[in-house]
Amino acid sequence: MNPITRTLNVDNLLLLALQEDISSEDVTTNAVMPKACQGTVQLLCKQDGVIAGMEVFARVFTLLDEQTEMIPYVKDGDEVKKGDLLATVNGDIRVLLSGERTALNYLQRMSGIATYTRSVATPNMRIFEKYAVKIGGGQNHRYNLSDGVLLKDNHIGAAGSVTKAIEMARDYAPFVRKIEVECENIDMV
Repeated sequence: MNPITRTLNVDNLLLLALQEDISSEDVTTNAVMPKACQGTVQLLCKQDGVIAGMEVFARVFTLLDEQTEMIPYVKDGDEVKKGDLLATVNGDIRVLLSGERTALNYLQRMSGIATYTRSVATPNMRIFEKYAVKIGGGQNHRYNLSDGVLLKDNHIGAAGSVTKAIEMARDYAPFVRKIEVECENIDMV
């Protein structure tokens, strides 16, 4: 995850979730662990699926203590099986106990969505999936390659320049079709 995106868009949401969960203190952790104590916990898979949210899981703990370290054994998008060791997390046991619920909530929800998505991503379902996205309140980018022009780096390279690619797209595509250009830097803009 890009550190700028993480700082601006992710950290504040994670902090809000942590603040909601630990409104004044984690009384259970404070009762059984009054002083800092280093330790290691294992993240074990509870059921088969597709993992998603490993960076978010780790970030919950590093927001509580920058010294916390996670060693991942899988990455987002990997298929996992019940019993698999997904990661080990090293740090102050108080931090690991206090952040565990929030970290697991994000990891489980994101992995559930990834698992479900993988299970329903089948050929010849696009029209139904696009419809369902709209009904659910989402917005579809485009249905297929004939809906609009999306000039990516390979199209720009084939045309010779951004300007040339846009000129060619305007000449070819009717005026009712939107032309989008994927830019990689400010010079392309």
